[in-house]
Parts: sequence; structure tokens; C-alpha cells
Amino acid sequence: MDDKSKLSRRGFLKLAGGVLVLAGGGIWVSRTDLFHRTARGIDRLANPQKIEAEYIRQIITQDAAQSRTIMWQSERVQSAAAVEVRLKDAAGEAQRAVATNEDFADDGRAVVLHTAEISGLEPGKSYEYRLTNGEESSEWLPLAAPGGGGFKALIFPDSQSNDYAGWKDLAQDAWKRNPEAAFFVNMGDLVDNGEDHTQWDAWLDAVGGMIEKIPFAPVMGNHETYDRNWKVRLPEAYLQEFAVPDNGSEKFPRYYYSFDYGPCHFTVLNTQQDETADFKDGLMEEQLEWLREDMEKSRKKWKIALLHKDVLQYRIHNRPERKEGISDIGETFMPLFDELGVDLVFTAHLHTYRNRGHIKSFRASETGPVYILTGVAGNVRYPNLWVDHALDKKVAPQPETDNYLVLEAGKKALVIDCFLPDGSLIDHMRIEK
Repeated sequence: MDDKSKLSRRGFLKLAGGVLVLAGGGIWVSRTDLFHRTARGIDRLANPQKIEAEYIRQIITQDAAQSRTIMWQSERVQSAAAVEVRLKDAAGEAQRAVATNEDFADDGRAVVLHTAEISGLEPGKSYEYRLTNGEESSEWLPLAAPGGGGFKALIFPDSQSNDYAGWKDLAQDAWKRNPEAAFFVNMGDLVDNGEDHTQWDAWLDAVGGMIEKIPFAPVMGNHETYDRNWKVRLPEAYLQEFAVPDNGSEKFPRYYYSFDYGPCHFTVLNTQQDETADFKDGLMEEQLEWLREDMEKSRKKWKIALLHKDVLQYRIHNRPERKEGISDIGETFMPLFDELGVDLVFTAHLHTYRNRGHIKSFRASETGPVYILTGVAGNVRYPNLWVDHALDKKVAPQPETDNYLVLEAGKKALVIDCFLPDGSLIDHMRIEK
């Protein structure tokens, strides 16, 4: 929710008159642990040479054309853990990257996280990789090193849920409709509770089949900072689960980052200053300095910013004291986006889809960045909550359901399409220079 109100999550629900809808209802229950423990046991009996590996995932790197991070987890240290990579369908010897073994205990469950950094890829080449641990190995999986040309990416809003079956259906259907997608983004609030390992397992299970084949670019949301008692804490699980590019900061590594893909430069920003202020003083100041340097040195055609919290402040029905305007996040970042020539800004957090078109100097314009509030991909909905903003140009059909976006980037244009779960198009935007 908007930070000027300074409401707790549960305090907001009370003031909003209980408008939160959890599609499917019920209490959060996960059988993910049981399923995967059983599956691992069957795999080891059927094939003793099969490596123990849960939730294999590709993570975006600063230059996806030349490198990639591969992660997986298991219940034991794998002393010879490594990743082998080779050109697709090549009979030659594979290159080998040694993987780390890091114990991670959260929410009373302990796992070993394995991370390998692959480098030296040739842009435009198709590769395949597999996990190894001594004589154990996984199947070969695809890995693409992009050239400098256009691409398609999937953009998912908040997937926060009490039952991740709907999120799984949305993600998998979007992937089936767009098998050529080069990577995918989740715009923060991946899970409802950042300390609950069953929710992380359910989230990872939902993107299975996709996340091991194309890289993932995560955005940190406020729900990643909550513990099981709904108190704010550091986003330990998020930071451990996804080894995003190092931003060079000594105090805030992985809190924000950037990456290049094709003709685009993406900057992934952290809007959780309120949630981390008690622990991480100076986060916003350092990030703003980094943002200017990061954007100014990029020579890519397109500059795209990804933020969890939104740049506008909305009125709420039956809350006359709440005024329409620009949020704290907008006041902080929007002038800098104007100055740095950012072309497109994706936001999330409010669980509603809104296309604002170009905004410059806090006003609707023919130039300046295009701002798109990406909607909702999980089953937490806020029906009949927000009053339309004067800067909104396109609003999703009401009452709102989940949605996803497809970004197509080329040298001449950026094209953004928003779809309902059944594939129906609800919005189309084209940006040209």
C-alpha cells in the first residue's frame, strides 16, 4: 500500500473495510515438501546416478550475452557440485564451473543452496548445461546467450497468494503462449510472507519448467521483508534464493541491480526503504547515486526501470482524507528518470493494472518515460478500492482479475501488451524513438 499512510498490512485491511479477497479462500496449506521428498526418493531408487537437485533456476546476470548464474538446492552438501556447459548438440568437451555449497536455515527448515557462475559465453550462441556432483548428474537443459537483437520477455506483477495454484496456471499458460520468451520478471511481492519456506517452495514449483530454461529477474517487494509474525525483518530468503548481479555496494549487495539484454538496459530498483530503514540506513541515498552512474554509462538503445512500489498516490473509496497525487517513491525517482532519459517504468504493489502513458515533470506529456502499473498475478485482490487517477489512460476491466504482460523490444520500438489469464488482450502500448 502507499507509504504515506504508514499503515500496517493488517491495519490497512481493517481500514479498507475488509476488501481483501483471497481467491479460492481457505488457510495456506502446502504439500510441496511432501511431494518433493517423495519424488527425490523415487528418483534415487530408479536412477542412483541422478543428482539430488530441487528448484533448478537460471538467474539473470549483468550481461546475459556472456554469463549466467545457475542455482539449485538440496538437503546435503555436494562436495563436487559443479555445472557443465557446452554448445547445444555439440559432441565436444563441456566447460565446468564449480558451484558453492551454502547452508541456509529459515523458518525452521534447513537446505543447502548451490550456486555456479557461468562466464565466457559467446553472444548469439545456443548452449546447454547440466548439474554434476561426482558421478551424479542432471539432464541437459537449454541456455541461450542473446545477441544484440530484439527479444520478448514475460512481465508478471505481484504473485503474492494464499494458494499458488492460480499463480502457477497464469505463469505456465503465459509461458506456453510465448515459448520464445527470452527471460521473465516478477515485480515484487513474489510471496505473501518472506519467511514462510512453504510459500517459496510453492512459488518455485509454479515456475518449474520455465525458470531452469530461461533466466529470471526478480524485483524485491515489501512482503519479502515480513517474518512469520508479520514483523519487518531483512529479506533474508529473497537475498539467498536469488543470486542477482552484485551492484558493487558493501552495505546493500543484491538489494538493487542492473542488467543488459539485447538493445535494452534494465535497472531493478529497491523501494523498500520503509521496511528496511531500521536496519539499513542510507539505502535510498546510495541507490540514487548508483542509479545515476548506472544509467549514464549505458549505451543501450532503451532504458527500462523496474520498481515494486508505485509512483502515484491513489484516492481510496470511503477514505476522503487520502488525496490523489504523486507518492513518495514517485517524488524520489521521477525527476531522475526524466533527467536520465528513461523510456519505460514498470511498477507494481497496488494489485491493479494502469497504463499512464508518458509522464514528464509529474504531468501527462507527449514525451518522458511511459509508466505502467503492472497489475496482479496472484490471488490477493483489492476490488472496488482505488479511485481512478487523473493520469490513468487505461484501466483493467473491473472487478479485476490476474494478468500478465509481454514486452517485445527491438531497435525501433518497445511494444507492451497486457493479457488476461485466458490470453485476451486488454491493453497495447508502442514506444518509439
